[in-house]
Amino acid sequence: MRWKDVQPRVGICRSQAHAMINEGTFPAPVKLGARASAWVESEINDWIESRISASRNEGGAA
Repeated sequence: MRWKDVQPRVGICRSQAHAMINEGTFPAPVKLGARASAWVESEINDWIESRISASRNEGGAA
């Protein structure tokens, strides 16, 4: 997936994504060429799911 497709799904800006990539908390893109990168859709889906799980677990049991 190119960034234009990733960004609306994850809701963060490109600079935040790259900061998180450097921290190891966001999937890294795959280089397609000298000036092109793309993200693996399943890795983005897994990241979204992990964020949902983390959000639900933060509230504790009701």
